[in-house]
Amino acid sequence: MGDPVTGGSEPGQDRPVLRVGVVGAGNISGQYFQAVPRLRNLRITAIADLDADRAAAAAADVPGARIAKPEELYTADDVDLVLNLTIPAVHAEVAHAAIAAGKHVYGEKPLAATTAEARAVLAAAENAGVRVGCAPDTVLGTGIQTARAALDAGDIGVPVAATAFMVTPGHERWHPAPEFYYRPGGGPLLDMGPYYLTALVTLLGPVKRVVGMSSTAQQTRTIGSGPRAGTVFPVEVETHVTGVLEHANGALSTLVMSFEVWAGDLPRIEVYGSRGSLGVPDPNGFDGEVRIFRAEAKEWEPVPELGGYRNASRGYGVSDLARASAEGRPHRADGELAFHVLDVMESLLAAAKSGESVTVGSTCERPEAVPAAARPEEQ
Repeated sequence: MGDPVTGGSEPGQDRPVLRVGVVGAGNISGQYFQAVPRLRNLRITAIADLDADRAAAAAADVPGARIAKPEELYTADDVDLVLNLTIPAVHAEVAHAAIAAGKHVYGEKPLAATTAEARAVLAAAENAGVRVGCAPDTVLGTGIQTARAALDAGDIGVPVAATAFMVTPGHERWHPAPEFYYRPGGGPLLDMGPYYLTALVTLLGPVKRVVGMSSTAQQTRTIGSGPRAGTVFPVEVETHVTGVLEHANGALSTLVMSFEVWAGDLPRIEVYGSRGSLGVPDPNGFDGEVRIFRAEAKEWEPVPELGGYRNASRGYGVSDLARASAEGRPHRADGELAFHVLDVMESLLAAAKSGESVTVGSTCERPEAVPAAARPEEQ
């Protein structure tokens, strides 16, 4: 494998370039293919997919990228990191194959379908001396990072509680092959929860205990678009999950994740402190307005940008990993954070099933804050 710290650089650039092999050219890959070419410390060299035509179509739009079979990509000399954009059920399988070949791994969320699988991935990576990164990297944008900076500055006093809501009637309305959202490893919590929980941990720190309840109102779903429209398939997971998270700092977060709600006007995330409240933008995006209500104020006010990567998109977490690797420090969207978020989700589902509170077995450090005006593409 080429060492990402010393393996090569683009013409006119003395910083190293991390060579990226992509496995999975589905819906989410387009966002990476748009962002990565503008990140100067990354270069996509190979693209693999079980559908060879889909891989070829993707490679045609990425200058310098070639088509590869997954097993060839893992061992390729021109790949330093495997970007794992496969479905959740095979996240661990792909990660292990890449790690066994000595490659760093950055994957779409969740880190794996279960904590047992995720723990094995992290152990294998530690033994191999490679890094594991995981989406979401949306928390590295100006939205969540500005909110974090305001919290860390004490602008609303001591954090007391937070709310986080994600409600939708389900992805089968727009996705042409939505079955995986309704199989183990899917559901609203494991699909969208990582955005909200990663944001809550970034803002308030790790979670130590959870309580919750869940339900599955519809036993089947019907595909609403694409060539298979009208196809009925079974639902195998909880489609409405609600819970309360006790953070290590004492704050309590209320969480609602649902594929059962047609519409709602609830805020995405709000944080409530002893001296005010903070409105946090959609954690599925990188920017958005942060609002504050101070104890002495009469109305909400916008918060000026205080931190985060500007104009960020999916792939900035990979760039952050590349820079951290070059500098010999921890990267922000790392495996430890992703494992803790997965552990919180698994614990919440266990609490909903048992009707009792569940202590979360893992913890993590809050990642280093992203300073204001940070631009990884200028590395």
